[in-house]
Amino acid sequence: MFTPAGVWAKLACMPPPALRISRLAKSFGRSCAVAGLDLEIADGEFFGLVGANGAGKTTLIKCVLDFCLADEGSIEIFGTDHRRTDSRARIAYLPERFVPPYYLRGRDFLRYSCALHRRSYAEDETQALLAALELEAGALDKPVRAYSKGMTQKLGLAACLLSGKDLHILDEPTSGLDPKARALLKQALRQQHAAGRTLVMTSHALQDVGEMCTRMAVIHGGRLRYAGTPAAFAAAHGGCLETAYLECIRHG
Repeated sequence: MFTPAGVWAKLACMPPPALRISRLAKSFGRSCAVAGLDLEIADGEFFGLVGANGAGKTTLIKCVLDFCLADEGSIEIFGTDHRRTDSRARIAYLPERFVPPYYLRGRDFLRYSCALHRRSYAEDETQALLAALELEAGALDKPVRAYSKGMTQKLGLAACLLSGKDLHILDEPTSGLDPKARALLKQALRQQHAAGRTLVMTSHALQDVGEMCTRMAVIHGGRLRYAGTPAAFAAAHGGCLETAYLECIRHG
C-alpha cells in the first residue's frame, strides 16, 4: 500500500509517546504480576490506571522506573529506552506509600526535592501551591515526623508538582486525603494537565478517573483488559463506570 510522502513527513514530526510499553512481562517466583502487556500513553494525556490490589499496576510502574527488572518486553519514555538513566530525567514520581525522611522539616524536604530535580526552590511558588492543596504554611517549619497522613501526602504531591517535570507518575495520589483535600488536589492536577504535562495516575476511585482522565486502562491479573476513554468504557455498559469495570474483569 502506497503512503504519500507528506504523510511520512507528518508522522516523522510527531512527538514520541510519553510511554510505550511492549510485551512487558514480570513474575515473582511462580506469581505472574504482569503478563505480556502492551500500552501506549501519548504526550500530554491524563491517563488513569485502574485495577484491584495485586492487579499489576504498581509492578508496571516499578518496571517503568527501573525499580525492578522486567523479564521480557521493552519500555520507552519519550522515545528513550527506560534502562538509560537520562530517560527518567523528565519524570516526577509519587509512590503510594510516601515516607519522607522523618528528621527533615517540610521546607527542607521541598528544597532537597527541588535540588534533586535541578530546579530552583521558590518560596512564593511553594506557598501558592500549599495554599492550593490547603496545607498550612506553618507546616513547612515543622518536622515531617509531626505530620498527619494527609499532611504527608500533600507534601509529597507538592514535591512532585514543584518539580516542573513533563511526566508525573502518581500512585494512588488521593490516598489519605479527606473529601475537600481530594477536590483541591483534582483542581491542581487539572491545572498541570492544562499546562501540557502528562499525568499517569493509578486509582481505585473510578469517579475520579471518569472526571479527570482523557484515557484509562483496566489491568486485571497482570493483563490489559481495556484501554480507551472513560466515556466509551461506561457507555458500553449502560453509562456506569462501576458496572463496566465489574463486567470487564469478569469477562475480559
